[in-house]
Amino acid sequence: MCGIVGVVDPTGNPAAYMPQQLAALRHRGPDAFGMFSGGAATIGEARLAVIDIITGDPPITNGDETIGAVLNGEIYGFKELRSKLIASGHTFRTSGDTEVLVHLARDHDPVDIARQLDGMFAFAIWDKRRSRLILGRDRLGKKPLYYWFDGSCLVFASEIKAILAHPSVPRRFNPNVLEDYLTFGYAPSPETFFQGIHCLPPAHILVFKPGGTITLERYWELPSPVADGYPRTSFTDSARQVRTGLERAVERRLVSDVPLGAFLSGGVDSSSIVAIMSRLMSEPVRTFTMGFNGKDGFDERPYARLVSSRFSTDHFEFVVEPDASNLMEQLIYHYDQPFGDSSALPTYLLAEETRKHVTVALCGDGGDELFAGYERFGAAILLSRLEKLPQLILGPVRTLVQSIPSNLLRGRVSSLVRLLSHTDEPLHYALRSWVSFVSSDWRAQLIKPGSTFATSDFDEIWLSSLGASLLDRLLLLNIQTYLLDDLLPKADRMSMAHGLEVRSPFLDVDLLATSFALAPSAKFRRITLKRVLKSAVSDLLPPEILYRRKHGFGVPVDRWFRTDLANYVRGMLCSKNASVRKLLRPEGIDQLVGLHLTGRNNNGHALWTLITLEGFLRMQGW
Repeated sequence: MCGIVGVVDPTGNPAAYMPQQLAALRHRGPDAFGMFSGGAATIGEARLAVIDIITGDPPITNGDETIGAVLNGEIYGFKELRSKLIASGHTFRTSGDTEVLVHLARDHDPVDIARQLDGMFAFAIWDKRRSRLILGRDRLGKKPLYYWFDGSCLVFASEIKAILAHPSVPRRFNPNVLEDYLTFGYAPSPETFFQGIHCLPPAHILVFKPGGTITLERYWELPSPVADGYPRTSFTDSARQVRTGLERAVERRLVSDVPLGAFLSGGVDSSSIVAIMSRLMSEPVRTFTMGFNGKDGFDERPYARLVSSRFSTDHFEFVVEPDASNLMEQLIYHYDQPFGDSSALPTYLLAEETRKHVTVALCGDGGDELFAGYERFGAAILLSRLEKLPQLILGPVRTLVQSIPSNLLRGRVSSLVRLLSHTDEPLHYALRSWVSFVSSDWRAQLIKPGSTFATSDFDEIWLSSLGASLLDRLLLLNIQTYLLDDLLPKADRMSMAHGLEVRSPFLDVDLLATSFALAPSAKFRRITLKRVLKSAVSDLLPPEILYRRKHGFGVPVDRWFRTDLANYVRGMLCSKNASVRKLLRPEGIDQLVGLHLTGRNNNGHALWTLITLEGFLRMQGW
């Protein structure tokens, strides 16, 4: 992993504030610090040593030290790249993956450098001879990279806090993202909550020469949905391809010079990873699980124990207690922005405990995105069929279900009600409603009249895939929104807060290509989610794991905010001095809180979204 940072400043001293900027990233890379300077630029790295423990400390340069590189993440297959470079006359001084960057930079243009890399990465290369900075980010955006540019000075870093550590960078609130934040629980890429600070889009290269302007160029595209027929592959052969691809993806991610383990939820995705790891590793896999006490928070521990027992793992369990108020400040600090997904809390605690035992952990993120694991995918397909029914039938049903109080809704009944409530809307409107942290009705009561905001490209992404199958369109939308701006930042920030590297075999680009070449019916049919994946690992996992209902990493915030944390909610949101009351309508906030505390509505996730916003505003002094 690591944290990277850099400054290109033709009129000043680019290294002047590098120690403070690197210090802001110490949690990402506690093992070593290094800088490379030349001319108008300085780049630096706070290193977490995972591969090449002995010779891999920064800075990493070429032979004549005219090119330097810093890297956050891992480049899989770097040994093959290294062998090709040696055969063409390059000499290496380390045995790690970062050095391939400086040698590629000598002979290749920026886009070609990135195209030769497979992995999870964000990198910076400073070429003194060409006076050129190259920034690159991996294909799906697994590793973060932010930048600020005022027309002359460019500052970049793995986290926003390291950019703000440079005194030239102003700390200004960006109100344009507010409505999108209330909807999605994050500021959609490439925007942030800070004016002028942007994230580099996935699969892009940024090139900057002092005195010029920055240029952005895409070097890779997501697989195009098949529009003219899928390959005639039997379901059995499809499952075999998925199994082979997943095994290769796991094997690529077992390269490590430090202890390695796996997150284990007891779901199909993480259980598949652990099963394959157990076959590839010569020692028991160390597995880590987080659970909840009480009936309203889903406790994964029994399922994880079942998988652990089957594969004789070295298993560790932890329990989340309702002390979010003590951790909220830490969560906001590591995100640098508000974040509405309450599962950040158990993820943070799981990473903290896991880091006590290993430095690298594999996870199951991405399985739902590749193989249709979310129930809302099935709901969307069903809704597309219901839309064909006459409104004479749908209208009364919709009116009835919309009248049911939210506190009475549980489980599949809640899902059915949400589905039927949107039979009068275009499908992508319903999709946006299903993923909203604060419902459209509540947003209307919270946002001040006359407020105008920029909107995300959610609709644009949806419309760009017209002509493809509905399921493929849903998968692509999810990859470019929820995965990119929720799941991946959560995994990165919460793990790197403790110097833990997390790797995601399901997000292997070859496996992604395999998935999108499959017919939609291989992934979803009738009511079966992840059909082909379950078949691919059916010989590995017990039926209790293969066929149980999908559950997220849910936190019982509805109960917590009515009981243990009720006073915390009032103190954060109902105080006259609360910063969020300056941005949103106070009466709307009070009503949202009041209806939840009295049990008339379940507004826990909306309250979490507002509380993290309030905490962020306080931390920034806004």
